[in-house]
Amino acid sequence: MRALVLAGGLSHERDVSLRSGRRVLDALRSVGVDADLRDADASLLTHLAETPYDAVLVAVHGGAGEDGALREVLDIAEVPYVGSTPDACRIAWDKPTAKALASRAGLSTPASVVLPHAAFRELGAAAVLDRLVGHLGLPLMVKPARGGSALGCTTVDKPDELPSAMVSCFSYGEAALVEHFVTGTEVAVTVVDTGDGPRALPAVEVVPLSGVYDYTARYTAGQTEFFAPARLSAELSAAVAQAAVAAHVTLGLRDLSRVDLVVDADGTVQLLEVNTAPGMTETSLLPMAVEAAGLSFGELLRDLLVQAAARR
Repeated sequence: MRALVLAGGLSHERDVSLRSGRRVLDALRSVGVDADLRDADASLLTHLAETPYDAVLVAVHGGAGEDGALREVLDIAEVPYVGSTPDACRIAWDKPTAKALASRAGLSTPASVVLPHAAFRELGAAAVLDRLVGHLGLPLMVKPARGGSALGCTTVDKPDELPSAMVSCFSYGEAALVEHFVTGTEVAVTVVDTGDGPRALPAVEVVPLSGVYDYTARYTAGQTEFFAPARLSAELSAAVAQAAVAAHVTLGLRDLSRVDLVVDADGTVQLLEVNTAPGMTETSLLPMAVEAAGLSFGELLRDLLVQAAARR
């Protein structure tokens, strides 16, 4: 097995992606995989043409790493890769679309409104925001309709906090997804499929010290407390696993994904979002789930690469 790990890119999540890439590289080499690490840049196609790889593992976050574009290029180059197809990535990357499909499939998801920047500006910000609060209630979560790592995400507890939250959101994307903020137990469930169908690994419970799992809480050691497996009853553990696998299947995903959920006060499992290129840094949730399942991170990635190579 000779593998290429792609990391970096030009999105806001470049630094996180490079950290993921280095950790993946170390894990693969620890189990005997001849692996290289390379940036997703203008020289990539030339390198792939000159250097034969059995398969590629994409550790590029945000933008091209998750919207299907990079995978489309790999398909053109006829190089197999771990992960979902371009079409499935595009669906999951667009949070409102993914939420709509999940809702139609019977999954619960927080009530929300999507506001493109142009409509927000043309219809009058003040009037729109007043109606928004009346429609969804408080608190709210404002986040880019497309994006990751909680960049541009803000919780809103009072009406006068909403304008600045919208401005912050629009600095990361052209459309804002405004959701009713659901309080409860926040968990992330990794779904993997190494050939026997998708299965959920133990849920990882997320308890940020600040109360919000934002960028700082995600990537700064000591800012968040994690419990793997999550402190849930057997019934709720089964429920979040079932919801995660259902979301993975509904969106047509492949190989692996990470599904973010919250269990509200009534015990209802609510889908927040689905990630097709989840983080793999030292504070990322997917490696924690793998360890909680008693699996080897390197061996799992190697198995996924072997499976991808077989698709050639």
